Amino acid sequence: MERIREISGQSLMYRDTHLTVDFQKQVATLDSSPMTLTKKEYELLALLVGYAGDIVPREEQLMRVWGYSTEIRTRTLDVHIRHLRKKLGAYASHYIETIFGIGHRFQPYDTSRRAQVGVDVQTFALTA
Repeated sequence: MERIREISGQSLMYRDTHLTVDFQKQVATLDSSPMTLTKKEYELLALLVGYAGDIVPREEQLMRVWGYSTEIRTRTLDVHIRHLRKKLGAYASHYIETIFGIGHRFQPYDTSRRAQVGVDVQTFALTA
């Protein structure tokens, strides 16, 4: 399974069984169909995918996608996460995990993990 292709130190694409995110073209496809995402939805998805497997704190998401400081209280992030989950459809609960009070984690889709309980998740890898 190809995760991210790297050329000259810059990641260009994430790909798994269902989702592809092309960082250079700034487009995403789900089951080979283009996803219709707003600019902010794409930026949020790309941020989470770029840190796949890691928790991205709410404050970092707000700063990196919207440029908000940590003092601003807003539901903007929650609304955009809800929109992304809706657009990810049946895969939403697998891909985007909410870590209550902390942030969100993008989990790469791994069919072997669904079939076997107790199998370690493959580490997020960059491939050439």
